[in-house]
Amino acid sequence: MCRTNVLSVPTLLACLLLASGCSSKVENRSAETPVVTVFEGARLITGDGSAPIENSAFLVENNQFTQVGRQGALQIPPSATHVDLTGKTVMPAIIDLHGHIGYQNVPDGTMSKETYTRENLIDHLERLAYHGVGAVVGIADLMSRSDLHGGRTNWGDVPLKVRDEIVPNAALFKTAGTGIAWPGAGPQGHPSRSDVPYFVSTPEEARAAVDDYVLMKPEFIKIWVDNRNGTKPTLTPPVYRAIIEEAHKKNVPVAAHNVTLADAKELMRAGVEGWLHIPVRGGDEVDDELIAIVKMRIAKNDRPKIWMTPALGEPWMSTHGGEHPAFLDDPLLHDTYSPQHIQEYAGDPLKKMKPADIERTRRTFDLLGRNAMKLRAAGMRVVSGTDTGQTRFFIGYTSHMDLEGLVAMGMTPAEVIVAATRDAADIAHVNAGMVAPSKSADFIVLDANPLESISNTRRINKVYLRGQEVPRAMLRAKWQAQFRTATSTR
Repeated sequence: MCRTNVLSVPTLLACLLLASGCSSKVENRSAETPVVTVFEGARLITGDGSAPIENSAFLVENNQFTQVGRQGALQIPPSATHVDLTGKTVMPAIIDLHGHIGYQNVPDGTMSKETYTRENLIDHLERLAYHGVGAVVGIADLMSRSDLHGGRTNWGDVPLKVRDEIVPNAALFKTAGTGIAWPGAGPQGHPSRSDVPYFVSTPEEARAAVDDYVLMKPEFIKIWVDNRNGTKPTLTPPVYRAIIEEAHKKNVPVAAHNVTLADAKELMRAGVEGWLHIPVRGGDEVDDELIAIVKMRIAKNDRPKIWMTPALGEPWMSTHGGEHPAFLDDPLLHDTYSPQHIQEYAGDPLKKMKPADIERTRRTFDLLGRNAMKLRAAGMRVVSGTDTGQTRFFIGYTSHMDLEGLVAMGMTPAEVIVAATRDAADIAHVNAGMVAPSKSADFIVLDANPLESISNTRRINKVYLRGQEVPRAMLRAKWQAQFRTATSTR
């Protein structure tokens, strides 16, 4: 009798399952094999203020930097992809702590609450990414809040949803919520934003507003303390002290928009951590008392991380009144804004400035710079923040004008890069801002060295966010098509 070795059905099934499991493990191992890219040959500005690394090399794996050093000194896996950056300069992506994005319809040149959609907010985040901005903190963002009378504004939750996403080819989005102001004395740039903050006029309302505000989990609470050149009432010391006390009970920082020296002193004493704009403006000058308050807080470790976003991009551009400055013809600016809007927002206003206006603007800029530098010397951090998002602030491009403004006020290009990268990332609580192991691989490849001239940050060759190259040519083509369509329908 002939005998045949036949497996029983249970045994056969077991073998098939085993084979399937082994195959699955092999496939999983293959899928989990990390994609490693080594970028070589560039001058590398790491973002920590140290001297640049010439002929550098850095590895990116799983969207993060893993090794950073000189070319030839790293342990590079044989499977790594190599990218040659010889002749280029690399710096970390910029962090913007003061944005008002989402409201502007860039192709049409309009602003409205209706424009504040997920799609439009992401469009703005893509524009920021195009310019090498890796993250932004939105302020006065449109989201539902208590009206302090038992109801809600019912504006939706777009900023909160986008905050929780990692959107490809877009800057990371953080939010400081809606802000708090005296009725009618909040944002003034455009009516679409004027009623967004909580409006309070008593300490009781202030505390109730903070209680609702913190549910948004904002990066900080924004307050406006500005009487708009005497035309409006503004938050009084008892009211803003109530906001600050309640926020600090809940371990949420406060950042102020204020103007006068007197308010700056009171806000500093009350423990405000941040300032959006320079704390002393409007013709006032920083004095020894304010400097002493700053130094005392730092010495006592009383909320010692005190910072400001000077937001000097637009003021710096305004000092070129009466001219046709070269930046108006910059291809980078024309990539994302139409010639008509560039002329409307900047070209015509600069051209129309009278000599007396130009002189006043330059004196104002000089005083702003002196005030900021005095406070910086006392221990305040300068970090980047542009006020971008309103029509006269070019989304993305203003970030580079802001860096130029910081250099014009007295900082070195190296100091400005630290302010715009490492230090801004620290305040924004994002894992970026440096080319260093474990940091998000957000960086700009430049055709020239910004340490020689800060304007070279505008000479962008490539942008990488989370280790992926941003498809700038595709984005540019999309925006240029939008401009042509908008022009043809006017």
